[in-house]
Amino acid sequence: MSARRRVIALVGATATGKTALGEALGARLGLEVVCADSRQVFAELEIGTGKPSPAERAARPHHLFAARRLDQPASAGWYARAAREALAVIAARGGRALLVGGSGLYLRALMRGLAPVPAPPPEIRERLRAALADEGAAALHARLAARDPATAARLAPRDGQRVTRALEVIESTGRPLSWWLAHPPAPAEGERWTVLEITATAALTRERIALRTRAMLADGLIEETRALLDAGMGERLVALRAVGYDEAMETIAGRIDTDEAARRIDVRTAQLAKRQRTWFRHQIEAERLDAVSARGDLLDRALAAIGA
Repeated sequence: MSARRRVIALVGATATGKTALGEALGARLGLEVVCADSRQVFAELEIGTGKPSPAERAARPHHLFAARRLDQPASAGWYARAAREALAVIAARGGRALLVGGSGLYLRALMRGLAPVPAPPPEIRERLRAALADEGAAALHARLAARDPATAARLAPRDGQRVTRALEVIESTGRPLSWWLAHPPAPAEGERWTVLEITATAALTRERIALRTRAMLADGLIEETRALLDAGMGERLVALRAVGYDEAMETIAGRIDTDEAARRIDVRTAQLAKRQRTWFRHQIEAERLDAVSARGDLLDRALAAIGA
């Protein structure tokens, strides 16, 4: 073993089985699980984010799964700082960490540091926010695709906040956001990273998404969402644009029924999985493990890849 601190990360698209494998690895190897998912960090979001269950989180140390409230913003910068602190705490007591999640930008911010993107001038930000209000997110996404196709490919057309931010970077720096992200500062010294990515075919992923969607609805996703609305969190939920919670709010408002909510959740989750697969394939060096393979049990293959 190198004198450098080892960090193991388990990544992949949604519905590939990261949470289950992460818990199995944690149990087998005595690892402390660190969240690397941009939705699971919110304390109030349980059913719709696919977090480890409360029983699983109680069985061994878990970090950052309830690190933010909905009224507190989360970003790649915040995550890199919080995860770095969690890794230091784990190492200080002689523990070993396993990062689990599908938020590639969060993981990359931790691994490589943040790109030093300058803040845009207020006039550019105000002009683009006005354009978002007047033209809509889809129109700005089309504008972004013409100027920074790499960034546009990983952002949902409805994600007006991130699309606008990417356009702000282009207009204020003359370079696309994808260029800045490709030129981050030097990564933290003293770490040796092992990254495992669970992969699955699009067809298998869709099957798993459908099963998970219906399980979430049966487990109380709509009731959880209603409780958040009753607690005054509606505006925060709308701004988050979280798959599942958007559709639950539409159901509660009476605009769609549960069958239509399930269909929409399936479609949006499959779109998210496609973006994640593309991102990890091009952005992260990893040992890739098929979710289903004739080469043996997934846990055994993961243990072999780790060298355990």
